[in-house]
Amino acid sequence: MTKILQFFLLLSLSVLATEKPTLTIYTYDAFSASWGPAPKIKKSFEKEHHVTLKFVGLSSSIGALRKIQLEGKRTKADILLGLDTSIAEVAKKTGLFVPHELNTSKLDLPAPYNDDTFTPFDYSYFAFVYDEDRLKTVPDSFESLASMPKDFKIVIQDPRSSTAGLGLLLWIKSIYGDKAGAYWKRLAPHILTITKGWSEAYGLFLKGEADMVLSYTTSPAYHIVEENKTNIKAAKFKEGHYGQIEVAAVLKSSKHQALAKQFLAFMHSKTFADIIPTANWAYPVVKGVKLPKAFETLVQPKKMILMDGKEVQKIRKSLINEWLEGMAR
Repeated sequence: MTKILQFFLLLSLSVLATEKPTLTIYTYDAFSASWGPAPKIKKSFEKEHHVTLKFVGLSSSIGALRKIQLEGKRTKADILLGLDTSIAEVAKKTGLFVPHELNTSKLDLPAPYNDDTFTPFDYSYFAFVYDEDRLKTVPDSFESLASMPKDFKIVIQDPRSSTAGLGLLLWIKSIYGDKAGAYWKRLAPHILTITKGWSEAYGLFLKGEADMVLSYTTSPAYHIVEENKTNIKAAKFKEGHYGQIEVAAVLKSSKHQALAKQFLAFMHSKTFADIIPTANWAYPVVKGVKLPKAFETLVQPKKMILMDGKEVQKIRKSLINEWLEGMAR
């Protein structure tokens, strides 16, 4: 009987040793999609580590943060990926995340960034994207954007649920300051609709529902590389372009914190960085990555307009209220 018990004990230990832990990452839908970077990242990370990587995509990264807040300690998320530096400070204040313990001083970023909890994995610049086959007069500034004909329409994202939407508020605020509210009133008639996240907005634009969509300077690269089309462009604005640095962090409630931190370190590897340009259509944060030739044709801002995250946290609610008042018709 003792030998039988020993056999089953050894068998159970063997099974436990071969079981793969599941590392769950909450992110936005475009990242987790079959055409996004998640499948390639999953394949590479699982090959290097004894783990099953599971991506859970939501309509936006802010939506993913809210889901984690609602779930609390019951959340299955080990990592939140896809917030940006404008909202990361708000996420830190929840107390739901732990320090990443990584040295980020050598990352290749166009603007200073140093945070002990959220670590960067890519960046780009906000821009209004258009189809040059359909739009012949292209605005080159916020002034010309608001002065377009009455039938000219754009699609933007909600700043309460989308990092892109919040980025637009910060972009306009950085240019117009106290007159931002007045500018929103001028721009409001041109806004066809406001979506929860980027994917929905971009989809409406591609269907021809709007003349322009709030997206990124790097968005046209997708159409060049994947579709061999050069008609999708990003308008270069005289005022400059607001930046977005995307970040990720480990949940305090994670049962696999050590493994989750290994994933954050993996985000700074060349393997991960090589995936970003032609899967998430953004710039990697690692030096030495060879970008596709399509990136040479993109709008290249001279500098990144970017507010400090702590400053954004102070003014975010007032910015949203200012936007809501400006949008009221």
